[in-house]
Amino acid sequence: MNLLILDTSFLVAFLRERDEFHSWAVTALKAREGKLITCEAVLAETCHLLRDRLDARKGLLAAVATGSISIPFTLGEEAGAIGKLMNRYRNIPMSLADACLVRMAEIHKEGMVFTLDEDFQIYRKGNRQVIPTVMPSR
Repeated sequence: MNLLILDTSFLVAFLRERDEFHSWAVTALKAREGKLITCEAVLAETCHLLRDRLDARKGLLAAVATGSISIPFTLGEEAGAIGKLMNRYRNIPMSLADACLVRMAEIHKEGMVFTLDEDFQIYRKGNRQVIPTVMPSR
């Protein structure tokens, strides 16, 4: 089964209808089949960025509550690996949410990160493999 790993930038574009990448995000998600996954750090960032959109935040949390979006990641179990990633990419600098998504891509080899964040073109899995991404052309 394909795992679609959702980034903050993607979720914001998907949930904010006036976002310049909203149509792209909707189309990109419809074009792929798979299980939607993310991490709590991404959800926290997304809710913060959508703090003016109660309906969008409610919809996001409802998707988590119903299982439409899963959170198969525990920071407590992955803190060591996350710390190493953030140290490796300290010059970018890498956010906690990005580090969690990179780690998720390492764990779930069939995962594909949906993002608008061009840093994912720089990040690599532990064995220097490119992280499969779905992002708009620029």
